[in-house]
Amino acid sequence: MKTYALCPVSDKKINERVARINGAFTVVLLILSALSQSIYPVIFLAIDFVLRAFNYVRYSPVAITSRGIVSYLALDNKFINAGPKIFAARIGLVLSSLIIVAFALNAYKTALAIGGILGLFSFLEAAFGLCVACEIYPFVYRLFYKARFREF
Repeated sequence: MKTYALCPVSDKKINERVARINGAFTVVLLILSALSQSIYPVIFLAIDFVLRAFNYVRYSPVAITSRGIVSYLALDNKFINAGPKIFAARIGLVLSSLIIVAFALNAYKTALAIGGILGLFSFLEAAFGLCVACEIYPFVYRLFYKARFREF
């Protein structure tokens, strides 16, 4: 059973090619952070996720670079609903924030584990176009939205 109908709906469309390259940049930044043992790439990523998650994508350095790559390579546009990608950016923001907190608490193994989860999600998006956010959104919807409105 496909559950894509429950993904958040937006009146905006985004280019899926750009979203996939955004995922690749996320993977690269996470690897850079892990190899250098520096939190700065993750801080950059968290700021970028804030911009993408709250409709300031035109200011996102990652999205700007991804659009440039799509344009330079003359990749065909494939427009999709922006809602699931906004939800994915919010998940990315939560996970990158947790990495920063874990790093600040000297919990490096925890930071690496959370980074691995975010990296896996981003890799699946970049390599296969699999949006994990679209797959988990129905469960989040059932947990929070339906439970909240059952009280009325």
